[in-house]
Amino acid sequence: MHPSLLIFASIFYVAILFLVAYWAERRAKKGKSLVNNPYIYALSLAVYCTAWTYYGNVGRAATSGWGFLPIFLGPTIIAPLWMIVLKKIIIISKSQRINSIADFISSRYGKSIWLGVLATLISVFGIIPYISIQLKAIASTFDILISHSSHFNNFSHGPIYQDTALYIAIALVVFTVLFGTRHLDANERHEGLVAAIAFESVFKLVAFLTAGIFITFILHNGVGDIFEKASDLPIMEKLYDLEASGINGGTWFFLMVLSMMAIMFLPRQFHVSVVENTNSDFLKKASWLFPLYLFLINLFVLPIALSGLIQYPEGLVNPDTFVLSIPLDAGKDYLALFVALGGFSAATSMVIMAVIALSIMISNNLVLPLLIRSQTITNPYVFDVSKRLLGIRRVSIILVVLLAYGYFKSVGQGYTLVSIGLISFTAVAQFAPVILGGIFWKRGTKAGAFIGLSLGFLIWAFTLPLPTLAETGVIDDSFITNGIFGISILKPYALFGLEGFDHISHAVLWSLSLNFFGYYFGSLFSRQDPVEITQADYFVNVYKYRVSSQDFEVLRKKARISDLRNLTNRFLGEKRLETLFAVFEEKHGLKISELNIAPPELVNYIETNLAGSIGAASAKVIINSIAKEDPISLEEMFRVLEQTQEVIKYSKQLELKSAELEATTLQLKIANHKLKELDQLKAEFITTVTHELRTPITSIKSLGKILQTNPDLSETKKGEYLEIIVTESERLSRLVNQVLDLEKIQASDKDADGFEDIPFSELVRRSFLNLKQLMTDRNIRPGCRIMDAGMIIRGNYDQLTQVVVNLISNAIKFCPPVEGIIEVTLAVEGDNCVLKVSDNGVGIPPDQQEKIFEKFTQVSNQELGKPAGSGLGLFITKRIIENHKGSIEVSSRVNFGTTFKIILPLLKKESISFGEA
Repeated sequence: MHPSLLIFASIFYVAILFLVAYWAERRAKKGKSLVNNPYIYALSLAVYCTAWTYYGNVGRAATSGWGFLPIFLGPTIIAPLWMIVLKKIIIISKSQRINSIADFISSRYGKSIWLGVLATLISVFGIIPYISIQLKAIASTFDILISHSSHFNNFSHGPIYQDTALYIAIALVVFTVLFGTRHLDANERHEGLVAAIAFESVFKLVAFLTAGIFITFILHNGVGDIFEKASDLPIMEKLYDLEASGINGGTWFFLMVLSMMAIMFLPRQFHVSVVENTNSDFLKKASWLFPLYLFLINLFVLPIALSGLIQYPEGLVNPDTFVLSIPLDAGKDYLALFVALGGFSAATSMVIMAVIALSIMISNNLVLPLLIRSQTITNPYVFDVSKRLLGIRRVSIILVVLLAYGYFKSVGQGYTLVSIGLISFTAVAQFAPVILGGIFWKRGTKAGAFIGLSLGFLIWAFTLPLPTLAETGVIDDSFITNGIFGISILKPYALFGLEGFDHISHAVLWSLSLNFFGYYFGSLFSRQDPVEITQADYFVNVYKYRVSSQDFEVLRKKARISDLRNLTNRFLGEKRLETLFAVFEEKHGLKISELNIAPPELVNYIETNLAGSIGAASAKVIINSIAKEDPISLEEMFRVLEQTQEVIKYSKQLELKSAELEATTLQLKIANHKLKELDQLKAEFITTVTHELRTPITSIKSLGKILQTNPDLSETKKGEYLEIIVTESERLSRLVNQVLDLEKIQASDKDADGFEDIPFSELVRRSFLNLKQLMTDRNIRPGCRIMDAGMIIRGNYDQLTQVVVNLISNAIKFCPPVEGIIEVTLAVEGDNCVLKVSDNGVGIPPDQQEKIFEKFTQVSNQELGKPAGSGLGLFITKRIIENHKGSIEVSSRVNFGTTFKIILPLLKKESISFGEA
């Protein structure tokens, strides 16, 4: 392909990016934001898919089969958790004006400058190799199209002015400076840049799918045809056997962990997902749209890899170039050009966002603190500080790209895209403990975070980048086989004697483990300063502060209004200053122009907004240069304590109310259940009473009709019928009386009116004798033993008689018709008299022994069915006994009989004896 065509196509593509960015910024100025959209947001997250995804995935699939998948399974698995983790990070960052991942860590741990420096160094050293492979991919793509040579390192020699990668780096610097450093405040969104990134995400997806469709369905007859042709290739064994591919379950696990962390903590991902986010609710759609994007861009990876292995069986073509080489060799130059522009898009989007994120960190966390300490930038005679800060960022962009270019020329050409990418992933994974711990664990301290990050960074550097430098000949490689200083346990690929892991898994295991333990134990054995306490509480409990209109500050800072105004003007400009002051005046209802000393709320407000431009740590130092801390007075401290106590008291009251509501709800549920049971019992009672009333009434009515219509009936029959009528009338009367007794007892519970001294022994004896003949008639053997004949109790004679009669009648009812036995026993036990009525009847099941004392309840028997009666007798009996301050118990075994035991308080004993009844 002629170089002029390639140059024209590249310039044309970059011009489209410029137009998209320019158009988006014009719309934003008119109030019609293009990027304030969940779909654009989800597409911007696809900056995760770089040249590694576009070219390296095919190469990895061609060598290890399914080994390319873990890097995309990780983000897919963690995406549903974004609404918990990432949303919280976004809310914190927006409220604290956080502009980078280094600033997030610095702000959480007391706005520490040193933590910001350390996080920035980790980001720079970790991401520069990743940027270098993007330059490598772009330069290699151009050289392949021009020379038709499918090798990524055929341009490494020769004069620098002929190096394609250098011109690409320069072009990327120009674009990034133009659209990435237009504003000082990093929280002022880069509308044009994000729109361009979203466009590139669509373009690279379409380009890759086009290549996949061409290779799969035009060069071959579909996926099945490719697999059939590749059936004899060695790679097929790796597709069906992970062990054969050299990627075991442990490797998959560590790669997925790395990708889970990378999707959130890569500086470019943090920038697009957090800093450039306009609405945290966009995560709802992004959590499924982004995994869908990953699925689509990986859809043809395996078919392309197999097609390349089929077409180039000798292995002379680099597998990373298959997506480009196959269309070229098929004579489809324009398709190859289109695919190459897709790869160019994948690489440039990553470089642009990564360089912007790193430039913000370098300027805010490395350069600016040095200038502040040297008083270069705080000198009152230095004006237009904002322009100087933008200049620092632009220089930082140039520096980062040059460092990436240098790494590419010295080291990057000797490694695949994937291997270098995984080194960067491992580096940014070191942020996971301090960030996740920082938003969920208030006890995390600045010292713990510094120890954890330092240990993780050192282990990462020793186990991954250092060996790569040695393997490419930059430094001596003897330490790889012998260990540092000849100490065998200090080998970078077998640290502390741990062997059997691949290099990445080994590095991840040691670096993250020591990082976590350093952070955890370092936090446990160190104390937080006041700013750390405030920030920790805010980060962990951000939702509490989000709904509260009150700001809580431990350190109260005061400054002169003139100093605060001058400082804000120098860093943010006159227009931004007036906007900030106007917003503050409206919110707090005061006129700043009428004040001489700025209240603490205004100082903190300006510090927070400065943090959006220069970082939390630098903003803290600059504000401290003009403000002095006003210690909280004893009176204010007491007021805070009182408010805290009120909050705690109110919280406890709420907890108590909540517990009471829960208890009440439970009681209502129980009551509702009982009401349903009572309603059922009542229905059964009405049915029973109706039936019991109907039976005697029907009998009386029928016999009366017979007597009325048959005057010549014999005297014997008349007498028999009249006797039945009398018996049924008495039965009817008893039933009515029982219902009336129930109402009477319920209406007069615990009413002692009408109580008198009762000879209880005589009462029991008489009741037994009245029923003895009935027992004899039913072939029941009766027995009654009264141990103390002179028992006197206080009570109602008729009611207690009813109790004894009810119990003996029940015993008669349930005794067997043959060999029935009823025993009545009365004795004195201490200060009580105890009456027992026992039978050898059918008994009562254990689960019904408590229910028999409830209203309308009768015990059913499988053989005898439901017994006759209303089910009120035992309920009435229990209420009468309780009214007499006594108790009733039952003990029973099914088919072995029942014993009812009544205990009543004894009034006195008299010397009377009448023996057995």
